[in-house]
Amino acid sequence: MEAIETVVGYHVVTKHHFHAYARSLGYLDWASQPDPFRRFSEAELHLLPLTGDDHSPAYDSVFTSGAVESRPLSLETLGSLFEHSLALSAWKQFQGERWALRCNPSSGNLHPTEGYILVDALEGLRDRPAAYHYAPKEHGLECRTEIDPGVWKTLAAGFPPGTFFAGLSSIHWREAWKYGERAYRYCQQDVGHALAALCIAAAMNGWPCVLLDGLGDAHVAALLGLDRAADFEGAEAEHPDLLLAVLPGPPGQPVPRTLPAVSMRDAHWHGRANALSREHVDWQAIEAVVPACVKPAVEVEARALSLPGPPPAHVRNLSARRIVRQRRSAVAMDGETELARDFFYGMLARTMPREGRVPWDALAEPPALHLGLFVHRVHDLAPGLYVLPRRPEAERALRKAMRQGFLWEKPASCPDALPLYTLQLGDYREAAAVASCHQDIAGDGAFSLGMLAEFEESLEHYGPWYYRHLFWEAGMIGQVLYLEAEAAGLRATGMGCYFDEPVHALFGLTDLRFQSMYHFTVGGPVEDPRLSTQPPYSEERRRLPL
Repeated sequence: MEAIETVVGYHVVTKHHFHAYARSLGYLDWASQPDPFRRFSEAELHLLPLTGDDHSPAYDSVFTSGAVESRPLSLETLGSLFEHSLALSAWKQFQGERWALRCNPSSGNLHPTEGYILVDALEGLRDRPAAYHYAPKEHGLECRTEIDPGVWKTLAAGFPPGTFFAGLSSIHWREAWKYGERAYRYCQQDVGHALAALCIAAAMNGWPCVLLDGLGDAHVAALLGLDRAADFEGAEAEHPDLLLAVLPGPPGQPVPRTLPAVSMRDAHWHGRANALSREHVDWQAIEAVVPACVKPAVEVEARALSLPGPPPAHVRNLSARRIVRQRRSAVAMDGETELARDFFYGMLARTMPREGRVPWDALAEPPALHLGLFVHRVHDLAPGLYVLPRRPEAERALRKAMRQGFLWEKPASCPDALPLYTLQLGDYREAAAVASCHQDIAGDGAFSLGMLAEFEESLEHYGPWYYRHLFWEAGMIGQVLYLEAEAAGLRATGMGCYFDEPVHALFGLTDLRFQSMYHFTVGGPVEDPRLSTQPPYSEERRRLPL
């Protein structure tokens, strides 16, 4: 299939090697640095409330579907959803330079991902259904168009009353400005970060989520207004990624994974997109892979979501809202901090898809990514190379693909439900750092890892567009690990820069059956005292009556 060949070709040509990195400018053209905030001129902005001092719910409870009591949809709960997923988390400042951080992680803090929502009439917004773009700097919703009530009724048919739809799109130039042709990888990875952030923020309100994976890109673009060329004239295009159904509570019947075809062409759309840069550099590799990865509409069956299960056995005295807001990427690790073994096992368990486990319950497809771990400083766990198959059937395939002679022994202290295996004992600190583009942070943490995707089989089974989904899954794992690190009193960093083939060689992988998609490290952070931190929103904004 030609499209699969294009995708594989892109993946191969954008690999980093010891002797050569994937193509980029090699420097940062500050004059063309993209604006981190997209706005639509003349689109009415509705400011959303900020949560304030509300510290509920408990952090551990949000990962169990149904453990948090469902809250009614309102302007306040909708504001909470965005505040704890795509909003600003802080401003940083150094020598007169000021930049924003967000709750959702992003490669290089460039934030190619844009958020949207389609929602019924809601007090404080509009008395008709409408489609909105989320503006994180203002923490508000820009009304792009009102939706005919009859059209909304058709869209929402089959979903519980109160369901709304959240959408994500990508502006590839925001990443390509810095990372060149490898940027498409990072854009998709950031979609995964944002997807997990939305699911976890929804769970704080007791709202389950379902990825509408039956939709094709063209349908998503039409619903979000991304196919309106005139609205993006002179501005960077947005590429449709996904729509997520956010439910008002556990449904009593199977939930659709697609939406009926409706026409939005007759709707009156508001606003024109702002241009983010004066000049651009086009990368042929990205221009080739984008059309090859276009998602078609597919037939899918409705999903029967699991009923609320028992509350988590152990709930720490931690606020989910606080953990989400304080999430940061470490710039360096201290090379000393040791991670408690039980915390380590607990972190890995959170990455394991289970029925009713947030954010994984939003996905219908089985996991295709597995963790190859470099354990450095975990108390009472021998340093070495480990692997965590995230799907039982994958263990056999990993054993067959990896180097013969690996131990494949389960640590005696490891819980029965966690399929963690020792491959080889030893000091892998230097190897981890070298493999991650000579970044010391990968060896100075308590542990680091590479996310190994079932690459070849996934593309053949689902089609070339699934290349994007593999990175989405990687980003979701990353977001969970970011929060788990914060909850353990540590910090994490996602690393998109690694030497692809040398990483594969460490695990004995020699072909395209498995490919590393994302690297990650967790440990004790070294703070930069030169940086000052300010709140994400002004005191006046936080006190603004709505």
